[in-house]
Amino acid sequence: MQQKTNEKVTVRIPPSPTGNLHIGTARTALFNYLFAKKHGGKILLRIEDTDRERSKKEFEENIIEALDWLGIKHDGEVARQSERTDVYEKYIRKMLENNSAYESDDGVIRFRNPNAKVKFADEVRGEIEFDTSDLEDFVIAKSLREPLYHLAVVVDDFESGVTHVIRGEDHISNTPRQILIQEVIGASRPVYAHIPLILAPDRSKLSKRHGATAVTQYRDMGILSEALINYLALLGWNPGTDQEIFTMEELIEQFDLKKIQKGGAIFDQKKLDWVNKEHIKRLLPEKQRELLLKSIENESYMTSEPELDAGKIVWKKSSKEDAMRHLGEVSEIMQKGSKGDMGDVKEKIMEYAEREGKGNVLWPMRYALTGSEASPDPFTILEFLGIEKSLKRIEKAIIILKNDKSEVRNSKSETN
Repeated sequence: MQQKTNEKVTVRIPPSPTGNLHIGTARTALFNYLFAKKHGGKILLRIEDTDRERSKKEFEENIIEALDWLGIKHDGEVARQSERTDVYEKYIRKMLENNSAYESDDGVIRFRNPNAKVKFADEVRGEIEFDTSDLEDFVIAKSLREPLYHLAVVVDDFESGVTHVIRGEDHISNTPRQILIQEVIGASRPVYAHIPLILAPDRSKLSKRHGATAVTQYRDMGILSEALINYLALLGWNPGTDQEIFTMEELIEQFDLKKIQKGGAIFDQKKLDWVNKEHIKRLLPEKQRELLLKSIENESYMTSEPELDAGKIVWKKSSKEDAMRHLGEVSEIMQKGSKGDMGDVKEKIMEYAEREGKGNVLWPMRYALTGSEASPDPFTILEFLGIEKSLKRIEKAIIILKNDKSEVRNSKSETN
């Protein structure tokens, strides 16, 4: 059956609680959310936990927490497949009775494949056709009370009135099986839109080996929810303009399934960081500072002294002797102002840096305090560490430079 055009748009977000909410599932959830909101539709959240061995309550809690943090809200109660066993059993019995399914010799329940050609229109891919004879008689349940994915999904979509199925392209091969089941149980066919996968920079499937993949990891890294939403929307979708920074409201207004690309979307951490910075700029100064201090607090160098590389302490064309001299001067300013105003200390260090060259002074200071080539400005670190702890780290850097026998001035590129 074809989808009725006068039905209210209803989409579903159907994560499996076998792991934390990851970037790919979040992006799919976002596309469903944007589409439904654009058309005044309904968003259902369904926890697909038929895999009882791998499904965990803590993963379900993480999924709900992460979606809430992203601002992807659903309508109504959360549905759980594990609570719908009686419903699935009813459909399985009916299929056994009308001979569209049977219990095979190995004890499982199989769908009796009519070996027909299945054709469906995809909002992203266009017309797709499958010869289902290649699928043979596929398993739909382990027993009357143990449905498998394909049956449970079709029944749930049918009973909850889902009109549009927006999901990853890795589900394309599942569609013919589900259409065959729809036809047998008398379910209407939803509109399908299979979106491109999110790929790592090497064009392989994004996974944990490429870094963080769980949404909550990005939250803990200091990425704003608005920024992550913005960036995820641009992975596989383009508004057709040069605009790159969006609010959720702007995304809803401009979202269109027809503008989803077919090719895989490359996840670029640097681009995400840039989008995050752009969203931070839009915040009030007080909120910006709060976020910065929170991100610093999470860094390892806040709790333990950093390991320092002598070559990295020195700035570009400067020398070890210059770096020691500048650090010594910074140390002296800090000691004189240790009982006074921190603002006065920062002002005097800045005056000295402007005379000697900001990079020559502030780079060694920042690296001495953090041991990192990428960190907030040294004055923010100084304020967070305090004078006493900062003096110890600067003294340690001076000693390392004194003891270093290397002829190389530094290991920083001229282009840094």
